[in-house]
Amino acid sequence: MTARRLVISGRVQGVGFRDWLLAEAAGRGLHGWVRNRRDGTVEALLHGDATALAEMLAACRAGPRHARVTDVAEYDAEPSDFSGFHRLPTT
Repeated sequence: MTARRLVISGRVQGVGFRDWLLAEAAGRGLHGWVRNRRDGTVEALLHGDATALAEMLAACRAGPRHARVTDVAEYDAEPSDFSGFHRLPTT
């Protein structure tokens, strides 16, 4: 199982990015969480099948229709204890 933490920058808040990411990740069978950060970015921890994770990372570079992604910072991570995909409060 592969895990990545993402910090997504650009116009990613107020455009449905978290809901989009939640649906996309769950549809790919990934586990983890997504949340807004006070600095205007969206942060996510994703873990699961390596192929599904790679597809999700590529999708995050485009984002939902009204988003404008300028950067996706990727970090190695340990899988979370979450089963399924969840939306967490803003940090």
